[in-house]
Amino acid sequence: MQRYFIELAYDGTAYHGWQVQPHDVSVQEVLNKCLSTLLGRDMEVVGAGRTDAGVHARLMVAHFEVEEPLDPQWLAEKLNRMLPQDISIYGVRPVTVDAHARFSATYRTYHYFVHHEKNAFNRAYSYRVPGKELDYALMNEAASKLFFYTDFTSFSKLHTDVKTNNCKIMTAEWRQLKDDEWVFVIQADRFLRNMVRAIVGTLVEVGRGKLTVEGFQRIIEQKDRCSAGMSMPGNALFLVDIGYPEEIYL
Repeated sequence: MQRYFIELAYDGTAYHGWQVQPHDVSVQEVLNKCLSTLLGRDMEVVGAGRTDAGVHARLMVAHFEVEEPLDPQWLAEKLNRMLPQDISIYGVRPVTVDAHARFSATYRTYHYFVHHEKNAFNRAYSYRVPGKELDYALMNEAASKLFFYTDFTSFSKLHTDVKTNNCKIMTAEWRQLKDDEWVFVIQADRFLRNMVRAIVGTLVEVGRGKLTVEGFQRIIEQKDRCSAGMSMPGNALFLVDIGYPEEIYL
């Protein structure tokens, strides 16, 4: 058997997340169907993670395997012709037989975009924060406390099937893009469902002066989702990078 990684991007607006759903269209479902048509057999890709409804990916990785080697460039070109305009393939790469899109990943990076002034062109991919501008210095002080913890139950969707809520966060900071446009950059070895949007929602409470830095820490320590802030809308969230060991690529 030969295993391959597919590197792709997608605009998640029209999809009910990455993972196949029984009654809604997902990115994985669309990719499975195109790959099955091209290879003449039932195919199912395994993704590096599962983005929620409306969330976008500048880089998603999925793997599949076939019995006989194929031409990666041919497959990438054919997939791009068949897939809708909101899904694009960067490339197809052969990997070792034990390489796994999800479990071989060493880190993932997400960006969450916010803005303050009304902007006709930002509304689809950024969240407009109502009211006065946030205190981003204080939000960054609170975000820096994430490095001292590993259990992020307080920022996880309830009743999931994961075995542990432990994650190692490597980067967590707000960066200014323009006068009223900011991005929250967060990198970790893994993420829980809804984790980034819950962290951002809680940090916004800090930026509004409704929650102190110490209060933010207590929320983490309580390990209770009900104590954290609201989950931010998915349209402003992007999966932007996934890291893998170089030795898995052939």
